[in-house]
Amino acid sequence: MAAGSSKAAEFHGPSINEFFPDPIFFAGTPIEMDRIVLIRLFAVAVLLVFAFVGTRALKLVPNRGQAFIEYAFDVVRRNTFDNLGEKDGKRFLPLLATIFFGVLFMNLTGLIPFMNIAGTSRIAMPLILAVVAYVAFIYAGLRKHPGTFLRNALFPPGVPWYLYIIVTPIELVSTFVLRPVTLTLRLLMNMVVGHLLLVLFFSATWFFFFDADSLFKLFGIGTLAFGIAFSFFEILVALLQAYVFMLLTAVYIQLALADEH
Repeated sequence: MAAGSSKAAEFHGPSINEFFPDPIFFAGTPIEMDRIVLIRLFAVAVLLVFAFVGTRALKLVPNRGQAFIEYAFDVVRRNTFDNLGEKDGKRFLPLLATIFFGVLFMNLTGLIPFMNIAGTSRIAMPLILAVVAYVAFIYAGLRKHPGTFLRNALFPPGVPWYLYIIVTPIELVSTFVLRPVTLTLRLLMNMVVGHLLLVLFFSATWFFFFDADSLFKLFGIGTLAFGIAFSFFEILVALLQAYVFMLLTAVYIQLALADEH
C-alpha cells in the first residue's frame, strides 16, 4: 500500500488516548469534566426524559411509545422475578431496571454522531455499577442471613474441615473479588474494543476515499461496508451487555438469598 500511495503514511488508526480527552470544564479540580463525562451526563438526561415522557400519561390501551417502554421494562421485570421470585423481585426491581437502562443508554452513545464513544468505555462507570451490584449482593445476603451468610460463603457446609485450606481461599476470590472485577472488565472491554473497531473502519474509509491514490480508493467501499455492518452489531452488543450486567446482578443477589446460607 505504501508503494501505491504516497499518502499512506499519513493514516492514523485509533488510539487509546481517545478515552482520555482533554478537560473541558473545571480542569485540575476533583470535578473535572471532559468529553466522556459530558456524554455520560447527556445519557442520564436522555434516560430521565425518556422515562418521564413515556410514563406521565399511561393509558389502558397503550400507544406505540408506551408499548415499547412497557416491553423493555417487562424484560427486566420477568428476568428479575424469574431469578428472585415475586417478593424479592419487587424489592430489587428498581435497582436492576436502573442498571439495565443506565448501561444501555450509556452504551448507545458510542453510536450517536458527534459523540461516537460510549459512556461506559472508561473504567469509572463500569466500576461504579459493579460496586453497586456488589453492595446489593452483600446487603441481600446479610439482610436475609445475618449470622451465616459470610460464614457459609467462605466455609461451605458439608465440606470436610481439612479441605477448607483449599476451598476457603477459592471461595473468597471467586465470590468476593472476581465477581465485581469480571462485571467491570466485561462491560469495559466490550465497549473499548467496539469503539476502536468503529473508529478504525470509518477513519480508514475517510482515508481511502479522500487521501489514497487511484485504485486504492476502492478499498474504502469495503471499509465502509464493514463499518456500517459493525455499527448494527454494536447495537446488539450494547443491548446484550446491558442485559448481561443486569442478569448477573440478579443472579448474584439470588445466590445471596438462597436458603443454603
